[in-house]
Amino acid sequence: MCGIVGAVAQRFVAPILLEGLKRLEYRGYDSAGMAVLGQGNAIERQRVLGKVAGLEAVLNTNPLDGTLGIAHTRWATHGAPSTHNAHPHMARETVALVHNGIIENHGELREKLRAAGYEFSSETDTEVAVNQVHQFLAQGKDLLGAVQATAAMLEGAFALGVMCSDEPGRLIAARRGSPLVIGLGIGENFIASDVFALLPVTQRFIFLEDGDTADIRRQQITIYDANLQVVQRPESVSQLSPDAVEKSGYRHFMLKEIFTQALAVAETLEGRVQHGLLAPDLLGPQAESILRQTREVNIVACGTSYHAGLVAKYWLEGLAGIPCTVEVASEFRYRNPVVRDNTLFVTISQSGETADTLAALREARRRGFAHALSICNVPESSLTRESELVLMTRAGPEIGVASTKAFTTQLVALMLLTIALGRQHGMSDATERELVAALESLPGKINATLELNDAIAKLAEAFVNKHHALYLGRGAMYPIAMEGALKLKEISYIHAESYPAGELKHGPLALVDDEMPVIAVAPRNDLLEKLKSNLEEVRARGGQLYIFGDSQIAVPEHPSIHLTGIPAVHDAVAPIVYTVPLQMLAYHVAVLKGADVDQPRNLAKSVTVE
Repeated sequence: MCGIVGAVAQRFVAPILLEGLKRLEYRGYDSAGMAVLGQGNAIERQRVLGKVAGLEAVLNTNPLDGTLGIAHTRWATHGAPSTHNAHPHMARETVALVHNGIIENHGELREKLRAAGYEFSSETDTEVAVNQVHQFLAQGKDLLGAVQATAAMLEGAFALGVMCSDEPGRLIAARRGSPLVIGLGIGENFIASDVFALLPVTQRFIFLEDGDTADIRRQQITIYDANLQVVQRPESVSQLSPDAVEKSGYRHFMLKEIFTQALAVAETLEGRVQHGLLAPDLLGPQAESILRQTREVNIVACGTSYHAGLVAKYWLEGLAGIPCTVEVASEFRYRNPVVRDNTLFVTISQSGETADTLAALREARRRGFAHALSICNVPESSLTRESELVLMTRAGPEIGVASTKAFTTQLVALMLLTIALGRQHGMSDATERELVAALESLPGKINATLELNDAIAKLAEAFVNKHHALYLGRGAMYPIAMEGALKLKEISYIHAESYPAGELKHGPLALVDDEMPVIAVAPRNDLLEKLKSNLEEVRARGGQLYIFGDSQIAVPEHPSIHLTGIPAVHDAVAPIVYTVPLQMLAYHVAVLKGADVDQPRNLAKSVTVE
């Protein structure tokens, strides 16, 4: 989950690398570092504990001048956050390396290198790789050959950027499992963990495939596949503008991403509904036959995306009549699932690089699932390239670690999938039109809900000194309660749990007192009266109730009951709208507590390690 960036150019590269790190910091912010090839072809390095701003301050005093360089922002796996564990790592002052991923056999390699006379100054697995590269160089290989030989020895996932003082003007990149992209300039070229890092300098990119190694120079790029054969990888042109990853006047990225959800939803729907019905080519020309044959759906995802899958289970079974199972990716890949005929395997991921989800997709293919579909926000990601069918969410870049617009657009995409499957399995035109109309109403409903921002900010004051919170929902609102609890714990560090409201009396009720806020998600639907009974159980025990419900529902007037009225919305798409106020609540609580909203402790945005 670390972020790496590198450059080889005619101009000094430190400012490019520093800007790249700032744009990659959502991937990790435990420490940061940079190395450049300076005067006399000596590698000069600066590393700091903490965020990229700390590295910038050091570079302002002690600049690194050179036309070849690599840089890194770290999310710690092996070894605690510290300066000596920060990247780039070096071997005998001549080789520098940055790494994203986990090297699983680092212990075995470390002992062999120690026996050969190599010393280690960190607890990281990465230092094994840089010393191994140096050993191969000492045996007579050039830098490309040394990196390729090292990559062949490493077990696990990695993306590497490597440079050597003996070969100025040459940057070697290698990828297995972890994402890596090459940025193409004019007389200069770059590498990075994702395109966002390089948008200020290029919009032309090559996405490396698993097993690739790239020999990158100012005027030339040569790519080798896993068999060390020269290959051509297609060039892509990004449509993102450099300011797509700016705050644009908002205090935090998360706030910007909350407030741009209506636009993201509209973009996700654009061209996919026509004349009140689903566009026939939603998933491509082969999709109709695949969906007609589908008899079951198996959804696999992690974190917030898993919650989206849980909502989709209610939709797929209740609206399309398709049996659906939903699993956490890290659990699926290590069990022995029963593969039923004609099962559509659906993966959901914002980044398309989530290690467990990718591994689950590969395991599903190995086990013989009929077809695979990915719902993803990043074109050219590993997940989209490896899936048979793809449904992009079009949320745009999401920088805040706590997912907001990626989640709501995933739900929109899953409703589109529900309709697409339903029309192949008996869904009437009238039902389809009703659901499409509900989807088209979403941008307006979301914007109306966002008008509650000031009221929710005031409500958040009641949570600042709380240590625990309980979220309740019924039906498809239970996964929304799960998502609300996750948001609160992620960014405000308040312990929060979610339960189906009907389970309240089976244990969680024991926790309820006047210090335990209970947040309920209560749209007007067939389960509302049942939910009200559950809420009465809370009130009777002195609990403080915070209800996000339809503005027209009747609740008793009582000092312990706080109703935030949500605009009326079609029951089918209510989960999408009702997640918005829960996002705002978590955001404002975190701000009041002084937490780092965009970069919460111990977390990173893209989980590319197991």
